[in-house]
Formats: sequence, C-alpha cells, structure tokens
Amino acid sequence: MKLVKKVIERDASGFVELIAEEGEDMWHVYNLLLNGDRIKATTFRRVQNESTTGSVTSERVRTVLTVEVTDVFFDTQAFTLRINGKNTEENPHVKMGAFHTIDLELNRKFTLYKQEWDSVSLERVKESCDISSKADVGAVVLQEGLAYVCLISSSMTVIRTKVDVSIPRKRRGGIDQHDKGLRKFFEQILQSILQHFDFSVIKCVVLASAGFLNEVLLNYIKEQTVKRELKVLSENKQKFMLAHSASGHKHALQEAMQDPAVVLKLRDTKAQAEVTILNQFYKCLNDQPDRAFYGFSHVHAANEEQAVATLMILDSLFRSQNVEERKKYVQLVDAVKDNGGEVLVFSSMHGTGEQLKLLTGVAAILRFPCPHIEDIDNGNDSEDERDA
Repeated sequence: MKLVKKVIERDASGFVELIAEEGEDMWHVYNLLLNGDRIKATTFRRVQNESTTGSVTSERVRTVLTVEVTDVFFDTQAFTLRINGKNTEENPHVKMGAFHTIDLELNRKFTLYKQEWDSVSLERVKESCDISSKADVGAVVLQEGLAYVCLISSSMTVIRTKVDVSIPRKRRGGIDQHDKGLRKFFEQILQSILQHFDFSVIKCVVLASAGFLNEVLLNYIKEQTVKRELKVLSENKQKFMLAHSASGHKHALQEAMQDPAVVLKLRDTKAQAEVTILNQFYKCLNDQPDRAFYGFSHVHAANEEQAVATLMILDSLFRSQNVEERKKYVQLVDAVKDNGGEVLVFSSMHGTGEQLKLLTGVAAILRFPCPHIEDIDNGNDSEDERDA
C-alpha cells in the first residue's frame, strides 16, 4: 500500500489518501472500513440519456464518487473489495443520497474519511504501508495425492492451489504405475510453485509432510531444476526447507510453522511471532494457569492491575459495527500499551487467528500470577465475541 497523504485533526477526525498496490492491500482496507465512514474513489455508473426525439441510450461513465459506507464485501480468493454506500457529494451522474457500489481498483488513489481515527486504525495504515512486512513465505503441505500450495504473509494465509491427484497403490508388478502417478503429482506441485511464488519477495519455501514425502518432492524439484535449466529455482534453491506435518490437509500447516528449523528461519516475521506467542500462552495455561487468561472480562481485570505482559487480540473484533463494542477493544489495546505491555493483533486469515477465535479472540500472558481473576464472571464474553 502506498500512503499519498494523511491529515488527522486534533479531534482525531481526518482522512488518508491511499493506493492499493496488491491484493493483500484490499484486506487492509477491508479492516479499516466501518459503516459510517466515507470513501472517495473512481467508479463506473450506468447513466441513461434521452435525445430530443425521445430515444433513450445507456452508457457506462467513469466518475469520482464519495459514498457513506453501509456494507463492505471482501472476496478472500479474488482479493476484490466491494463497497456499498450512499452518495454524499454533488455529482452530475448520481443524485445525492442515491446508493452506489464501488469496486475498489488496484493502483488507483482513493480517500478514506473517518470521524475518529483510533490507534488501531492508524496502526493498520502504518503496517499496510510498511514494505518490510511484505516478506512472504511459500508453503506446500502434502500427503500422497493431496497438497495445498499456500502463501503466508504478515496479514494472511492464502491457499493458491489445491493439488489432488489419484495415485495407484503399490502392487506387485504395478510399481511403475505408482511412480508415474507420484511424478505427475509432483509435477503439478512444481508448476504451482513456479506460477504462484514470487521469489523476489519470498523468504523461504516450506515443504511439509509426514514421513519422507517432502524430501522426495524436494529431490524431484532439484532434478527438474537441473534438467530444464529452471533459473529462478536454481538461484533460490537455498530457500527450500523441510518440515514435519501430520497430514497434507491445510490445517496441518500450523504444525509445520512450529518446526524449530522454520521458527529459526522466520523468527523476525509477524506470522511466526503469532505462532511463538500462542505456543507460549498454551504452555503457560498448562504450567502456570494463574498467568494465562482469555476472554475480555478476565483480560481487562488483569490489565487493571497492570499485570498484562502480552495481549493477543483478533483483528475481526475491530470490525464490529457496534461503536461501543469496538471502542472497548481499542481502549484495552491502548491501556495495555500504556502499561508497558506488548500487543499482537492476530489476523483472522491465519491459522493462529482461527485458534485465538476459539479463545474468544482475546487472551493474555501476565507478568505475575493473579489467581483471584478466575472468580470474575467471564460467561458473556464468548457470546459477545463470537459474531466478530
């Protein structure tokens, strides 16, 4: 994302001018938009013209509209963003108050206006414009006949391709058919890697499987790299690494990301930081339960005692259309930071985010034990946060 201009007034109102440069930027915009915000962008509108003879013609015209947001739809596969809203400024083609849908376009400037830019929204803008956060990780999690080719960025885990190939079983006299099926399977994975992985930004490629299947795949990739003189793979062969996973299903990717070799390689990425902190939380919950709490009520009570060392919170909670609901999470984030705590906003598009959602979307590791917090009623939190 490119930041063109930012004007924030003392009362926290203001606007930012941005240019979405890639699909992931649309995810950031989706997280920034709330009902009641205004967005100014280039769009198309079908207008009807009536001639002096009474004939009517219809044409699509490009125009710039400012709409007050009423609904936002994000397609996680196509990375497209559709914004519904009411026109708020005079326009020759659209009446004031008329509804219009804007399909936000890549590489075109748009302006986002808010009555209040809170700390979470401003941090999201900063993060989306940080080039260093674009360091992607490529991953292939596989078992015989099934593989998921994924991209992992600071904000999301995206399945680029599912490879599903029927491989004949090994039978006496039929080993050739099995090997032929396996090579066909590996070839489809190789083609997906070449098509979807941009090695100029990818930090490493993790090949994960149970047993030695990932090693066999890596040997096939090396063999084909030499045989076909695949320059892009030859120059980036050091980026491939092996990891263990229980299966080839997409949920097994989370296990692969916990492999010590992968952790070491990716220790400075946001995605890996989420994995590391969540593992620490589970370990603390098991070994020292008085220092690990989840649910807003418990975490808020712990922060009142300045006990929160690390706060984990799900980004979808900040998309709540209930202003008061959103505000309480923003205030919790600000309060933890003011008390010297660390805050990690987990992406709901990562496996770690899915796990945190099971813990109501809010969890914390404390500096010191607070056993009395367990007595506080935390019952309503799961209902309040389930819909976020």
